[in-house]
Amino acid sequence: MKKVVVIVEKSKCHPGKCQHECMKYDPVNRSGGEGFHLGPDGKSCIDENIATDMHKISAKKCPFHAITIVRLPEQLKEDPLHRYGSNQFMIYGLPLFKENKVIGIIGRNGTGKTTALNILSNTLTPNLGSYDENPDKKKVIEKYSKISLGNYFKNLYNKEIKFSYKPQRVELLNKFYKGKVIDLIKSVDEKNQSEKLMKELELENIKDRNLDELSGGELQRVAILAAYLKKADFYFFDEPSSFLDIKNRIKAAKLIRKLAEDSSVIVIEHDLATLDYVSDEIQIVYGEPGAYGIFSQTKGISRAINEYLEGYLKEENIRYRNYSIKFNPLTDRKTVSSEILYEIPRLEKSFQNFKLDINEFKIFKGQVLAIMGQNGLGKSTFLNLITGNIKPDNKNFEVKEFTYKRQDLETSDLTVKEYIRKASKDILDDRWYKANVIEKLDLERLFEEPLKVLSGGELQKVNIASSLTKDVRIILMDEPTAFIDIEDRIKVAEIIKEYVIQKGASAIIVDHDIQFVDYLSDSMLVFEGTPGKEGKVFGPFKKKEGMNRILKNLGITYRKDPETNRARINKEGSQLDMIQKKSGEYY
Repeated sequence: MKKVVVIVEKSKCHPGKCQHECMKYDPVNRSGGEGFHLGPDGKSCIDENIATDMHKISAKKCPFHAITIVRLPEQLKEDPLHRYGSNQFMIYGLPLFKENKVIGIIGRNGTGKTTALNILSNTLTPNLGSYDENPDKKKVIEKYSKISLGNYFKNLYNKEIKFSYKPQRVELLNKFYKGKVIDLIKSVDEKNQSEKLMKELELENIKDRNLDELSGGELQRVAILAAYLKKADFYFFDEPSSFLDIKNRIKAAKLIRKLAEDSSVIVIEHDLATLDYVSDEIQIVYGEPGAYGIFSQTKGISRAINEYLEGYLKEENIRYRNYSIKFNPLTDRKTVSSEILYEIPRLEKSFQNFKLDINEFKIFKGQVLAIMGQNGLGKSTFLNLITGNIKPDNKNFEVKEFTYKRQDLETSDLTVKEYIRKASKDILDDRWYKANVIEKLDLERLFEEPLKVLSGGELQKVNIASSLTKDVRIILMDEPTAFIDIEDRIKVAEIIKEYVIQKGASAIIVDHDIQFVDYLSDSMLVFEGTPGKEGKVFGPFKKKEGMNRILKNLGITYRKDPETNRARINKEGSQLDMIQKKSGEYY
């Protein structure tokens, strides 16, 4: 098997806008042979049989970062299950169903997780690496004939199995379905359980609303319920925790686990605590984002997550990342000063069916203030109140010199470079911004891409980068971890903290990933009340006090993994759960 492969991301290759650097600096071309050249589609290509590590020199010259030279692991003996074309992405292996089990999938964005689900749902027929031939379903069945996937593909292609698929981008649901929540749920309810489960997922209060009136958390719960209510042999859930609060993450996980009593379930998830809680076993997907992805064998939960964080698969003897991920809180650095940036007065806001009451509090220079609480308690409304997008009932107030990254991601026909420059014309010439935002989020390779074609994770990172283009006194971000993988969540936390330090600013961050909040924040605001009816804001509290307060309200306890310091949800009623509740140490 050829171990050095070349990936040319065709959408990023723009021969009319460059000097053909990949060809000009190609060592084969320079010696009179044919290395990189323009193919029939007018894009750069190369015969991989002649490609070597030396071609990394010419690949790095590409101004659009369209070319990647990768060396596959020496231990990899098989051909790819699917390759999109010459010099294009390839995937090795698939998620492995296990009867009456939930198999969790963890891996970086761009390594083929969604491609795998498309193959398993018959949206894409794998070509077994022979991209210049028509895919042959008989060959796929034959390839997997000795394992359970052989029967799966046989039944899939004969249309003898049913599957249900909860997609990643739930915020796009209202573009495909127009109407009320109750009408959608009733239309897919094949189990006659919609009324009971709408109560369980706290959707009764919104059942008569149109989908385009729902928040991200509400849309996610509707999508999970719709997938659950279909009768199927196999269920796929792509990032079910996005936008959900801690309580609803656990409720959703319990609901998904219930499906495994009669079916097989696969869950793709980036929130480690949710992945740990929902899974029976886990598969790691590793590789080079945009180039290739490899599915590992299934592993026990703790072992899989710890190996993922370490970047080393012990049994396979493969190191796929040259660093390990550690969760030592950034807030161990004492950066909060006594200088007050803002004094937030007591604010009140009433709507037809909802009321928000905010206690007065101070925001200090260098402070990263996290907001946590159930969905429907007014967290996004709070951000809109202090920015002046919504006017309080009791007094006029709004912060000045702020940046606001909303929950709904902004998209556009503009390219990434144009979009960022629109936010701040000369920002891409700023050294600090380029090193600490663009490079850390790996956005330069997307500069010529229109926002409208980006994945959810890519769009999230671009929205975050755009919100950090100006010097402001306060950063406001609503759910910045949605759709992005663990590695990028860590980088986003580091970027926010570094901005606060360098610019002498502060930050208020709404998020439900407790690991992210613990890693980034130094204090907390806690939202309490009745979802959809009344919200009250308490705090700020020191981080530990705030964590314990919110978790006590929810009746949930977390522990820290001794090896990696990651947060893990205790099973309700377990010995550790009861001990922590008795001592008042919920986190």
